[in-house]
Amino acid sequence: MENFIVSARKYRPITFDSVVGQSHITTTLKNAIRNGKLAQAFLFCGPRGVGKTTCARILAKTINCTNPTANMEACNECDSCRSFNSNQSMNIFELDAASNNSVDDIRSLNEKVRIPPQTGRYKVYIIDEVHMLSAQAFNAFLKTLEEPPEYAKFILATTEKHKIIPTILSRCQIFDFKRIQTDDIVKHLEFVANQEGISFEPEALHIIAQKAEGGLRDALSTFDQLVSFTGGNLTYKGCLSNLNMLDRDYFFRFVDLFLKGDVANSLLLYQEIIDKGFDGQHFITGLTEHIRNLMVSIDPITLKLLDTSDTARQRYGTQSQSCGLPLLMQYLEIASDFEYRFRDANNKRLFVEIALMKMAAVVKNLQQAAG
Repeated sequence: MENFIVSARKYRPITFDSVVGQSHITTTLKNAIRNGKLAQAFLFCGPRGVGKTTCARILAKTINCTNPTANMEACNECDSCRSFNSNQSMNIFELDAASNNSVDDIRSLNEKVRIPPQTGRYKVYIIDEVHMLSAQAFNAFLKTLEEPPEYAKFILATTEKHKIIPTILSRCQIFDFKRIQTDDIVKHLEFVANQEGISFEPEALHIIAQKAEGGLRDALSTFDQLVSFTGGNLTYKGCLSNLNMLDRDYFFRFVDLFLKGDVANSLLLYQEIIDKGFDGQHFITGLTEHIRNLMVSIDPITLKLLDTSDTARQRYGTQSQSCGLPLLMQYLEIASDFEYRFRDANNKRLFVEIALMKMAAVVKNLQQAAG
C-alpha cells in the first residue's frame, strides 16, 4: 500500500511566491534579502496553520542560497538548497519549544550558536511555539539574542505573542501573520483538487474554507477527510453532512416564510431541522448571521463583504431586495435578542418557536401600522 502524504505536507509552499495569503510578509522578507538588511531575530506571530513555520523555512533556505533568483527566491540547485531539500542541512536547526522548553535546552542551543558554520553563510535557528519556553529559558536566551554572532539568525514563531516577555519582543523584528481569506483558501483547494484528480463543486470548497476560519492547514486537513468520505467527489451536500453543518438554504426558506407571514410552515421547517439533530443554539445563531448577511447585501458596495461564493452572494442580494432594510432591522433585533437569552431559557424549543412566530408576524404588524 502506497504511503499517503497529507495535503498540508505534500503541497507545502517551497517559495515565497507560493505562500498563500501572506504577500505583505513575503514581499517584505524578499526586499530585506535583496537590500542586505536582514534582522538578527524575527518573530512570526499569528493563528495556527497560516504559514509561520513555512515562511521561516523558506527564509532560512533563501538566505543561505548561493545563487538566488532575480526575484529573491532560492535556486534549488546549489549545494545549500539541495541539502535543505533533502533535510540534511547543517546550517538550519529547528527546535520545538513545546517539548524543549527548559533552561538546559536553551543553554545547549547557546553553546551551538558559538560554533560558526562550516559551509554556507548563516546558521539559522527556527524556534517554534516559542511562547512555551519557561521564564528561566527566556532569560538564558536573552544574552544570545541581544548580541548574536553575525552568522547567526533566529526565527521565532508563536500563536500567542502576548505570552512572550517584552525584553524578547524588543530584540525581534515582528511580523504579524493574518488569517487567510476564504477566496485564497478556495483557490488553493482548487489547485490541490486539480492536481489530485478530484472532482468538486465550488460550493463544497467554500464550505471547507469557511469551516477552517482562516487556517489553511485546517482547510487541507478537512479536505483530505472529505475526499476519503466522498470517494474523491466533493459535493456541497456531502460536505455539509460530514461536517455536521446546517444548509444555508434553510435560512433562505425561513426568510421567505417570514415575508409571507407563514407561522405554521416556519414551525414545521424548524421541526425538520430538529429531526436532523441540530440544536436550537446552532440554529438561532445561524439565522442571526443570515439576517446580518442580508443587511450587508442590500447595498452593492457592501455586498463584497460577504465571505461566501459568488452564487450565494447573488442569492443574498436578491432576497435582501425583497425584504428591505426596515424589515431586516426588526428581524435582526428579534433574532439577536433571542440568541442572547437562549442559554437561560428553560424550554429551549418553545423559546425558538416564539422567536419564529414573532418574525413571521413582523410583516403583518407593519401592514397594520401602515393601514
